Amino acid sequence: MILRPSAGDGSVLEWYKSSYSTDDGPACVEIATTPGTIHVRGSKNTHGPQLSFGPATWAEFIACATGS
Repeated sequence: MILRPSAGDGSVLEWYKSSYSTDDGPACVEIATTPGTIHVRGSKNTHGPQLSFGPATWAEFIACATGS
């Protein structure tokens, strides 16, 4: 997976969308990172709700999602 910057929306966080995402495909997620938090939002609703995870929780999720 390659991360690419999403279109800027003026927020303080720098959001990244997976290279697997397409503009005409189903909804996907974007992530933004800070030193202690991974922020997640829907790429089709960038002003909608966001989730936040600690690094350990995010690492567990990624391992489960990728089958690692």
